[in-house]
Amino acid sequence: MGEIKTFKDLLLWRKAHDLVLSIYRSTRNFPGDEKYNLVSQIRRSATSVVSNIVEGFRRKGLKDSLNFYNISDSSLEELKYQILLSYDLNYLSKIEFESMNSICEEVSKMLYSWTKSQRQNHNKFSKK
Repeated sequence: MGEIKTFKDLLLWRKAHDLVLSIYRSTRNFPGDEKYNLVSQIRRSATSVVSNIVEGFRRKGLKDSLNFYNISDSSLEELKYQILLSYDLNYLSKIEFESMNSICEEVSKMLYSWTKSQRQNHNKFSKK
C-alpha cells in the first residue's frame, strides 16, 4: 500500500468499517423490543470503534492519538461482550457470532499493531 493520506487508506479502518456494516445488517433481525436497548448499544459500540480510529488518525500529537486508539480498543471489548450476549440470547446465529467475533479479533490485532507502529515512528523521528 502506498502513502496513507486519509483514514480511508488504513486497512484497520476498512476492517473496522466492515464490522460496523455487519453489525447493522445483523441487528436488523433482533426483536423489536431490543431496538432501543441492545440494538442501540451494540451499534453505538461498533460505531465508536471506527469513529475513534478516525479521530485518533487526525490528531496531531501522539498522546492524543493514542488516547483515541485506547478508547477504540475499549469500545471493541464492549462490543465483543454485546455480541456474545446477543448470541446467548439467540439473537445471532452461530455463524453470525463466529464471523463477528473473528472480525473483532482481527480489528483488535490490527489496532494493536497500528498503535505500536505509531509509537515506534514517533520515537524514531523524535530522536533525530
